[in-house]
Amino acid sequence: MAAEDEGAVLAWMDQALDVAKEALEKGEVPVGCLVVYHGEVVGRGRNEVNETKNATRHAELVAIDQVLDWCKQQNRDYTEVFANSVMYVTVEPCIMCAAALRLMKIPRVVYGCRNERFGGCGSVLSISSDDMVDSGEPFECVSGYRAKEAVEMLKAFYRQENPNAPKSKVRKKNNRN
Repeated sequence: MAAEDEGAVLAWMDQALDVAKEALEKGEVPVGCLVVYHGEVVGRGRNEVNETKNATRHAELVAIDQVLDWCKQQNRDYTEVFANSVMYVTVEPCIMCAAALRLMKIPRVVYGCRNERFGGCGSVLSISSDDMVDSGEPFECVSGYRAKEAVEMLKAFYRQENPNAPKSKVRKKNNRN
């Protein structure tokens, strides 16, 4: 990557981190995402799972929906827009999101930290690059940009109590002597 490209990537990742901060402030897992088409942000997403009570509202899918809306408003062909876009996301896309990115034919994803539990770009499965029938095109993954900041935000989220978490149903056993 050229030096100027490096600066642009860091600038986009800074913006994705700002979106992740919004998620953290809303009590969501702090993941932020941008879809950039010819130097313009056409999709922006943060996790909305807790807020919507919908497990599919990950940052990447919210951003994809925004791109589809943008394409309708601009009378653009979404297949051309996705094929010429780069996604910047603070955390490695999970398996579900990596599959969606592949189906939308996004050619390049730049992300911060790895997702050791659910990662679809090599940490758990390699949805981004494996040979798979009828599943779209493989895409390039570039990792490590602003990873430290992304990890710190995740740690901050997991240190706090999740106000949206269901109440524990664990029963205490009676002491029988």
